[in-house]
Amino acid sequence: MAKNLTDKQQQILQFILDYIRSEGFPPSIREIGTGFEIGSLRGVTVHLDALERKGYISRANTPRSIKVVHPSLQASNRVAMLPVLGTIAAGQPIFMDEQVEDMLPVPSEMVRNVKDAFLLRVRGDSMIGDGIMPHDLVVIKPQKTANQNDIVAVFVEDSATVKRISYEKNGIRLISSNANYDPIPIETEQAAIIGKVIGLIRDYQNMLR
Repeated sequence: MAKNLTDKQQQILQFILDYIRSEGFPPSIREIGTGFEIGSLRGVTVHLDALERKGYISRANTPRSIKVVHPSLQASNRVAMLPVLGTIAAGQPIFMDEQVEDMLPVPSEMVRNVKDAFLLRVRGDSMIGDGIMPHDLVVIKPQKTANQNDIVAVFVEDSATVKRISYEKNGIRLISSNANYDPIPIETEQAAIIGKVIGLIRDYQNMLR
């Protein structure tokens, strides 16, 4: 997270960030102490003083006044807004409507500075062996080629699906990671790679469906 912090300072800074994301407000000094089994408030403030001195947080003389101020940790630098372009099958190919359904924040580390990355919603269970479940959102890096065994989004005629790609002598096979689905053999000219799957977002409370 930060090159000039001790391990404990990094852990406390991450605790603060996670708490703010979860609760919408910063933790108290006592809550930080409880989280790290630090018995005294002074034991916590020593670490907070160091984080403030190094420019990661600011504090005031009021309860729950911790603010994360370092430029690298601001929300605009930690997330990328990606378009959701529709639904893609993890089963039989289905039609993909490229209308933008929504714009969602994705951790910048997942996108890895990929230009024009986008999200596709998964339907079907053929890729559950690779941890891709129905209703997941997969992050797609746009590209027209792929390496052997990459997980890709691919057009087959007028439909789209997500599978592992296998190059064969007589064409391409799109391979599931669910034993209930057979490989899909296709001729090379019948397939058009949309992009490579580079990340995944899962919503356990179905808020993104």
